[in-house]
Amino acid sequence: MERMEPRSDLPASTDVLVVGCGPAGAATATWLARAGREVTVVDAATFPRDKTCGDGLTPRAMREVERLGLGAWALGRITIRGLELRGFGHDRRVPWPAGEHGGVGSAVRRTVFDDRLRETAVEAGATVLGGVRVTAVEKGDDDEVAAVYAGDDRIACRTLVLADGVRSPVGKMLGRTWHRDTVYAVAARSYMTSGRHDHPWIGSDLELRDEDGVIQPGYGWVFPLADGEVNLGVGALATAARPASVAVKDLLRHYARSARARWELDGEPRSVTSALLPMGGAVSGVAGRNWAAVGDAAACVNPLNGEGIDYALEGGRLLADLLGPGGAGAGGAGMAGTGRDLTRAWPELLRATYGESFAIARDAARLLTYPRFLPLAGPVGMRSQALMSAAVRCMSNTVADSDRDVVARAWRAAGSVARRLDRQPLFDH
Repeated sequence: MERMEPRSDLPASTDVLVVGCGPAGAATATWLARAGREVTVVDAATFPRDKTCGDGLTPRAMREVERLGLGAWALGRITIRGLELRGFGHDRRVPWPAGEHGGVGSAVRRTVFDDRLRETAVEAGATVLGGVRVTAVEKGDDDEVAAVYAGDDRIACRTLVLADGVRSPVGKMLGRTWHRDTVYAVAARSYMTSGRHDHPWIGSDLELRDEDGVIQPGYGWVFPLADGEVNLGVGALATAARPASVAVKDLLRHYARSARARWELDGEPRSVTSALLPMGGAVSGVAGRNWAAVGDAAACVNPLNGEGIDYALEGGRLLADLLGPGGAGAGGAGMAGTGRDLTRAWPELLRATYGESFAIARDAARLLTYPRFLPLAGPVGMRSQALMSAAVRCMSNTVADSDRDVVARAWRAAGSVARRLDRQPLFDH
């Protein structure tokens, strides 16, 4: 094999190396750089780059966007007030719940949103390099990550952050394992020209049927983008025992035909992409002595709505706080450092933050994969505005720790029970 010349822009060493510059990686890098850490971010893609996603920013995500200083920028593109739910003979308009997370959302294409987050990390002082694919990990005798390789280039680091997405190729090198016996999702998204592209409500079709009229365990969505187009997509839930039996791209095109008149759609779906989503912390091996996985790489995706941006941004901030200005681990390659061992500290923090909500959401989503459940439960739920408002609040994970009402107490109690009974612990070692 021919040896490639080293890239002159790659550092020989760095304090913190972040692999992946999506929301999780960019947020982690931004907060660490603002705290004075030396941070280098590498991404296999060059920006701007696309990502299969609904492009929506829930109120929980918007709170993190505002913390980063980008709130006005995001809301200036479009302000989303809530969801328009359809299905089983009913239409419900449900505003975002008011409270600790605020009552507004937004929607920004990932080509635009991720690039703005990259710029924010650079503005904070991080070095971001695109077109760099990590191909190997070097460990020291103490089992700490000493360096990574990008081809023939070696980058030593004290701390390694994995933000390389749902498949997390670098995570696999370090032993990250996805447990497919828990609920996961298959999804497809597209863009379409729409006469209602600036509508301030997300469309959500809970009665998602295929061309044969069979109800699918998922939903269809339309996110207005206020730029002439909408993001239109579908998602279906599955488990290893009950895998998704539908071709999601075909389902998307069928859904687009059904939504054409309502959303004043023109032309055919374009830029159709699909993705497989591990959800609800259904991974083990998310941390080692001086490394940790964050965002999609740690399966921080809501099992009930497929939302991952909020957890990516939030998780990046939480990990940066855990690492602090001093760092974690006594990094490799002779780079002295001090700090806590992340092997248990990081998964314990993830469980403390998301354990109850993810556990009950996984159980609820698993119910939806049973063919008879949704046709029975859907009509009952859609009859009640109050019940759907409570459902949206739980599905969007905007039940705050400070909330003391009956919905919040019931959600937390159910999550506590679900977590104790869970056969596959979240973020297991």
